[in-house]
Amino acid sequence: MADRLTVGVAARLSRYLQVLTQARKMGKQRISSQEIAEYTNINATQIRRDLSAFGKFGKRGVGYDIEKLLAEIRQILRTQGQHNIALVGAGRLGQAIASSPIFAEHGINISVVFDRDPEKVGSPIGNVTVSDYSQLTSLCREKNIIAGVLAVPASAAQSAANDLVGCGVKIIFNYSEALLETPADVTVHTSNPAVELLHALYFHLA
Repeated sequence: MADRLTVGVAARLSRYLQVLTQARKMGKQRISSQEIAEYTNINATQIRRDLSAFGKFGKRGVGYDIEKLLAEIRQILRTQGQHNIALVGAGRLGQAIASSPIFAEHGINISVVFDRDPEKVGSPIGNVTVSDYSQLTSLCREKNIIAGVLAVPASAAQSAANDLVGCGVKIIFNYSEALLETPADVTVHTSNPAVELLHALYFHLA
């Protein structure tokens, strides 16, 4: 296996991982490439091609063992173990992110949440207590934070990104509309539900 996956393969494997995790929660033990295709809108032939590139995981007419395939994909994506991330912003979006069980299911631990609002500092959110933003640098280093999630207004996003980069964070998930400027070795993923919905509508209505 090559050291680096292509962007397309990594994105598809991540979607397979999401489907497999949910299928396991529903009590399923096996799943076919056709079932995965129905949940991801990725052609079943492409799914089989992606998975066969890393080994023989399924049997024709039987499908894939969900538990084994989950373990294999996590190993391929290097997501074993626990990864500590920081959440900046304890408003409604931040509360929804911190309270979601999805992160923990994939070994992602929201270990610290920051906010500038004195009324939010000290309040519980998810499994942690909101910390004052002034502690961002010290706590990110103390808790070995590898990624930051921005759930702040666009006007505050760049400043927060700068502070995260300043304490060594190399991956930023941006839930604001801001166009962030970061060093070349920092990866920024921007999530905009409206844009994603427009993309889906374009192909559905075309």
